[in-house]
Amino acid sequence: MYHSKRIRFTVLAGAGVAGMLALTGCGAAETGGSSGGSDKVTLAQPSWVGAQANVAVAKKLLEDELDVKVDVRQMDEPAAFDALNSGKADAILEDWGGVPKKEKLYVEEKKTVVNAGGLGVEGHIGWFVPKYYAEKHPDVTDYKNLNKYWKDFQTSESGDKGQFLGAAPSYTTHDKELIKNHDLNFKIVPTGSEAAELKEIKRLYDAKKPFIGYWWQPQWMNAEIEMVEVKLPPYKEGCLEPVEKATCGYDTLELQKYLNADFAKNGGDAAQFLKNMKWSTDDQNKVAQMIAGEDMDPDDAAAAWIKDNKSTWEKWLPKK
Repeated sequence: MYHSKRIRFTVLAGAGVAGMLALTGCGAAETGGSSGGSDKVTLAQPSWVGAQANVAVAKKLLEDELDVKVDVRQMDEPAAFDALNSGKADAILEDWGGVPKKEKLYVEEKKTVVNAGGLGVEGHIGWFVPKYYAEKHPDVTDYKNLNKYWKDFQTSESGDKGQFLGAAPSYTTHDKELIKNHDLNFKIVPTGSEAAELKEIKRLYDAKKPFIGYWWQPQWMNAEIEMVEVKLPPYKEGCLEPVEKATCGYDTLELQKYLNADFAKNGGDAAQFLKNMKWSTDDQNKVAQMIAGEDMDPDDAAAAWIKDNKSTWEKWLPKK
């Protein structure tokens, strides 16, 4: 147990800089990771602001309530799972199920990574159009009718096709395959990052122009704009295998936490706190909105949420 130690907690931000850490076969004991007796613990955070909100709140509470030092690093989910396996990372707080092969290898086969339970946040990805456009063209909400409207979405960048606003390159998507396999006359125009996509969507939305693209929940901007989902063929188990032949939409799932197996067993109060951490989609959106919408420092946003939600986070603290 880590009760008497001041643990250095490094939170790896699950998506973003895939090459941030050299993922060698070194164990946690060598790197100051999650093995018992070590004074350094490492976590992971994805690039999107919702994941940043998770880490900000976890970091603040670990430091203030458990006297745990938290460092934050960014990496893609695939790299984060490699780091959890090798002991270079101890936890990722938000996984969208985008790396099933690595999860199967590390969680089921090698047992070097363990599922630490749901975060409490429901995640859903889909294709969306603004409500004002859907109200004028109600049948656009069925993917089968998209080719009927492609000219409304045409831009100089999409040429003789409709423009589809793509997700950040680090996100796991199969939009390209859906467009090809359903013979849709659209071209994905990448936005480059979450921040860039939000900026472009807000610009188009304020101008009341038509647009279609990759969109998701939880997403703090949903409190400021109204979007309507385009119905895709429903997700079914195995429908993305192989992804090249995918014709189905995206799953809706509770986002999961994963820990390095040694850390989960020997990480003491820090590990137990992360296992206990569970909040709502609305909670995450509130913190994310403060960070991205109000340009607050993540630590300040976390502190504001913590101040008003003691009854929620007190349940995460290990029982003495």
